[in-house]
Amino acid sequence: MSHSSPVTTFLTKEEMKTHILQAKLAKNATWAQIAEAAGLSEVFTTSACLGENALGAEEAARVGQFLALPPVVVEALTRFANKGEAAPTIPKEPLQYRFQEILYVYGETLKELIEEKFGPGIMSAIDFTMDVARQPDPKGDRVVITMNGKFLGYKKW
Repeated sequence: MSHSSPVTTFLTKEEMKTHILQAKLAKNATWAQIAEAAGLSEVFTTSACLGENALGAEEAARVGQFLALPPVVVEALTRFANKGEAAPTIPKEPLQYRFQEILYVYGETLKELIEEKFGPGIMSAIDFTMDVARQPDPKGDRVVITMNGKFLGYKKW
């Protein structure tokens, strides 16, 4: 597959996502396999493929080669995203809604505990990693999500 031909069409991130999901389905690939091809983490690669992050040219080319994507899709993978733009105010998708519910119920608790341990500030979503794992449990398997963000203290001036 050649990536040297000029890109003459512009795809939105949503159109890019549709192409990638179709290619993923056609290849019967997993996000882990796509991430391995990209040389990046599963969470970050998936996020970029869904339009919430951007890949560098080399990583996008590797994903494009793995999924046999046209150059216009590969180019779209490299463009910066407007993060959260596709997210509805109140998610209707049950898993996304549950995460919103977690923030409603535990958001203030998380803020209090982080500030008690670190001082006033926030956890970065820029200098950030996340991992999703399955933990076997006799009462039903557990979802383990590990978020690791740099602490950013508020400055005084």
